[in-house]
Amino acid sequence: MPQVSIVMGSDSDMPVMSKAAEILDQMGVSYEMTIISAHREPDVFFEYAKTAEERGIKVIIAGAGMAAHLPGMCAAIFPMPVIGIPMHTTSLGGRDSLYSIVQMPSGIPVATVAINGGANAGILACKMLAINDSDLLNKLKDYSKSLKESVEKKDARLKEVGYKNY
Repeated sequence: MPQVSIVMGSDSDMPVMSKAAEILDQMGVSYEMTIISAHREPDVFFEYAKTAEERGIKVIIAGAGMAAHLPGMCAAIFPMPVIGIPMHTTSLGGRDSLYSIVQMPSGIPVATVAINGGANAGILACKMLAINDSDLLNKLKDYSKSLKESVEKKDARLKEVGYKNY
């Protein structure tokens, strides 16, 4: 049974949203992935959001493009955490999406990651789930350790070969 729902309004969001899925796969967290439009199929969207909790969903990760309604509408209906990913847009570079997500009305919070921050959305969803899952918490600690080791390895190479040969 999936614990996380990854939802996007368009398949053009897939390159970013797939980064969240990759993190969830790496951490062993079950998820569902859906393309749904709050504007073009509102009845389908409302049914999706209303039934997410009974389907076992604990966190929704929602991509937001130019209209940027998906995360806020999910948060208005779904009683548990929603993470919004603002999508880079050609017209305003994603700032429109970012502002829309962070400026939700009082009582409708949406956690927000960086523009095109799919991987961070996946990590944040895992951190939310790890509150009650010690195995997942240990996987996150190992992930953080691997990030540290990656930086240390790069620094060692820099010291070995110098910046001109890096």
